[in-house]
Amino acid sequence: MKTKKVFLKSFVLIISMVFMANQGFSQEKKAAVIKIKTSVVCGMCKDRVEQGLAYEKGIKDVKVDLETKTTTVRYAALKTNPDQIRKMISKLGYDADSIPADKVAYSKLPACCKKDVPKH
Repeated sequence: MKTKKVFLKSFVLIISMVFMANQGFSQEKKAAVIKIKTSVVCGMCKDRVEQGLAYEKGIKDVKVDLETKTTTVRYAALKTNPDQIRKMISKLGYDADSIPADKVAYSKLPACCKKDVPKH
């Protein structure tokens, strides 16, 4: 009798562990990638966007390409979405695709990070 109970408990425990491990893998599969055109112009902009997004909910990885002015974001699709990411970038003071930079945040950027200054 005890052997059956131990076996049943072990079986339930193993099934539970397999189910939880599967849940973890399925959430990782729901990671998505988006490329957003931004108004970054220099290394400070790159750092500001990468660091500004790094700790936002659902953001996994951020890379800014200064040459193409493209920000590539890998994110958890269950926790955030492309529109929210664009708004996050806007609140940092940069244009994000069709969403313009937040005016207050843009005004606080250093002069070298403003999109209307000559390229440096």
